[in-house]
Amino acid sequence: MGLNGDEAVAWAVKQSNVDFVSAYPITPQTIIVERISEFVNNGEADLEFVAVESEHSALSACIGAAAAGARAFTATAANGLQLMHEVLYIAASLRLPIVMAVANRAPSGPINIHCDHNDSMGQRDSGWIQIYSEDAQEVYDNTIQAFRIAEHRDVLLPVMVMMDGFLITHTMQNIYVLPDDVVSNFVGTRKVEKIVLPRIYGEKEVYRMLNPKYPITFGPLDLYDYYIEHKMQQIEAMRNAKKVIMDVHEEYAEISGRRYGDGLLDPYRADDADYLLVGIGSTMGTARYVVDELRNEGHKVGIVRIRTFRPFPADEFRKILSGKDMVGILDRGISFGSFGQVYLDLAAALYKRPDAPPLIDFVYGLGGRDMSPKLLKSIFMELIEGKEEPVLRIRGVRE
Repeated sequence: MGLNGDEAVAWAVKQSNVDFVSAYPITPQTIIVERISEFVNNGEADLEFVAVESEHSALSACIGAAAAGARAFTATAANGLQLMHEVLYIAASLRLPIVMAVANRAPSGPINIHCDHNDSMGQRDSGWIQIYSEDAQEVYDNTIQAFRIAEHRDVLLPVMVMMDGFLITHTMQNIYVLPDDVVSNFVGTRKVEKIVLPRIYGEKEVYRMLNPKYPITFGPLDLYDYYIEHKMQQIEAMRNAKKVIMDVHEEYAEISGRRYGDGLLDPYRADDADYLLVGIGSTMGTARYVVDELRNEGHKVGIVRIRTFRPFPADEFRKILSGKDMVGILDRGISFGSFGQVYLDLAAALYKRPDAPPLIDFVYGLGGRDMSPKLLKSIFMELIEGKEEPVLRIRGVRE
């Protein structure tokens, strides 16, 4: 089926027994909510679609729906994601398994509608699981898996599914869509966990959701007497998410025939490589092509694509990168005054390890600037040359 990335997300939502969708249109995400709205209007999707006046309201509405036991979905990009900033932390701290598609777009200003990763990277500490996609097929697959991951009883965290703006959102691809019943059986329906009410309410066992018959409070004042314990629960849930992501990924592979590494990292010709590039998103498809070219020229190079950025796969990286001559990080974002966000996490993961390779941070593609095979090849050649300074290198800038 010919679909672009936005349409692939809409199809996945239509098939995933979603109860509630609320969103506000923003380029390059708009097609997602347009298609979902059409599905609802045509009677193809049995869900509640709520159009709101802002992204802050969209996520707030999803929080209310999820707290009432609904399977909730929203979508956004760039400035819309920034407007959600306050509410992102609330959704995660309330342990609400909301799924959100993010069409990666450079934040303003100046105003730009094209791709970089600064929007979602800016929310990496909000408590959401973050899964990045390489193409439209993977966006479809990742969206379906996200509902299972978010709602797992050992996780109960919201999930962002990322795709590069325009490069994936608006690029048509032949998508292998699973039958409706196969997806429906895979995701099932949301199962809300139970809790025991306080003695004043008779110590009854009820579902952990908003119910006027058995009122409970979500997100009350939480000071220094319990706040850190609740944060510890989020930390443990994010740790648990690693195994759940891999298990759900493997289970999905059995029904679809498609695998993306182990669900956390997706390496390509990395085992015997002396030089590796680590990166995220659609650029890594181009990188595979360049790796094959350089291999034919006798260079032992490879790549590691990050599929799951939160939780960060530190242990998995230590195994893959051990003993390599040099590793480059492709960052389509930057923490101004520091380095790219992927570099920062990877450097921390390898800190003081005797077998850690030198790391070079290549920042590229901000605001949608193209990453060509020629530029990627030159980056690999910089690694092969072996110069360890400077660590931060901005590539693709006009001189």
